[in-house]
Amino acid sequence: MGRKPALGFIFITLVLDILGIGLIVPILPKLIENMQGGTLSEGAMTYGFLAALYAFMQFLCAPLLGSLSDRFGRRPVILVSLLGGGLDYFLLAYAPDLTWFVIGRIISGVTGANFAAATAYIADVSPPEKRAANFGLVGAAFGLGFVIGPAVGGWLGHYSLRLPFIVAGCLTLLNWLYGLFVLPESLKPENLRGFSWKRANPVGALLALRQYPMVLGLSWSFFLINLAHQVFPATWVLYTGFRFGWDPRQVGMSLAFVGVMAAIVQGGLTRKVIPKFGEQRTALLGLAVSVFSYIAYGFASQGWMVYAIIIWGSLGGLATPAIQGIVSQQVGDDEQGGVQGSLSSLASVAGILGPPVATGLFGYFVGAQAPFLLPGAAFFCASIIVVVAMFLMQRAFHRVSEDTSDG
Repeated sequence: MGRKPALGFIFITLVLDILGIGLIVPILPKLIENMQGGTLSEGAMTYGFLAALYAFMQFLCAPLLGSLSDRFGRRPVILVSLLGGGLDYFLLAYAPDLTWFVIGRIISGVTGANFAAATAYIADVSPPEKRAANFGLVGAAFGLGFVIGPAVGGWLGHYSLRLPFIVAGCLTLLNWLYGLFVLPESLKPENLRGFSWKRANPVGALLALRQYPMVLGLSWSFFLINLAHQVFPATWVLYTGFRFGWDPRQVGMSLAFVGVMAAIVQGGLTRKVIPKFGEQRTALLGLAVSVFSYIAYGFASQGWMVYAIIIWGSLGGLATPAIQGIVSQQVGDDEQGGVQGSLSSLASVAGILGPPVATGLFGYFVGAQAPFLLPGAAFFCASIIVVVAMFLMQRAFHRVSEDTSDG
């Protein structure tokens, strides 16, 4: 089986992962409220709990699925997670009460951790010099899923709050069937690696990165980048509503534009920029753009400015695939799954810690207790976090170059 059909399937799988999340975003809070029979505030608290639970399960299971893919191959791990995820959507669609719904979201977090195996697959089928560009498929998939999912989910939810789950389940199972007959194994038999619980748990997987100095340094940068990025899902609706008086339609349009630009930059531009400038310079360029775009968001005084910032700020998305490309070149072919699982775990931790920090900063600096009004405080904090990420990245590059010179 050729390389292109395999990459195409992985791209579709990643799109469906994001699409499945996006489909249920518009209807999940209302569905939970109806299932609880409680108030909006009670429903919001449960929604927050489920979001954190999903991220926590991904944190636990990403290294596990990544390590299993190093042991048994990428194909079985991806196909089993797709089958489980597809069936889980139907469990969520017909869950009779909140307890079953919580069980369904736990399963969603486990199966959604297949990002580790999918990115390891990309590393397997890509020559080293093209890995960073191909990792841009992850960002492009996120962009497309982010655009299509909420729009379709909101439309389907108008007819039934359960319908988006059924549609997501059907799409996922169709992709599973397609992969069952089309997807080739990417990991060569000689690169299969023995399974170890020490590497398959998130703490052990992160500690194992110490044997790769550059990978360890870049992992901390990767974590901080994801931590800073949480300002968008956590405060975008709050910030644009407070600052510009945007209604849900305007917020939805802006988020769709973010998704389009992410797909353009990470799906297309990475293939031009990374080969020209190299992974290291591209990563630093992306982070520098992110620092200034976060500051610009915090100072934006009119809604139209946001769209201008999104256009050039989307270039910050060049950093993540460049970092993943560097990391993948530092480890052996039999360790790609475990390392990618470690990165996914770090992103999940950022997803747990970031939202309360961002919303807390926003709430404090627009409240009466604040010494001065500063609605963009969370964005300014994000810019500082990315500066630290740049420092750690530059130090990792410098240390490795020194070691190479000494050797």
